[in-house]
Amino acid sequence: MDKRLEKRHKRQVARAKEHKKLSEPDVRTPEQVKAARELSRPTIDSSAPFARNRPAAVPDHAVETDEKK
Repeated sequence: MDKRLEKRHKRQVARAKEHKKLSEPDVRTPEQVKAARELSRPTIDSSAPFARNRPAAVPDHAVETDEKK
């Protein structure tokens, strides 16, 4: 019986390898990734009492302006 199970497992593994989908690399620039993250954030209701429902605070020095460029 062990031999039968071993053969069955071997067939299942072989079939699974055939159907395996390879993931494609992310070719977006860091700016595009950052913009996509910002767009995917849910809109925040100001009456939400929980910290996890509030947007993360961004330090002032992390914000880029046109004046600095």
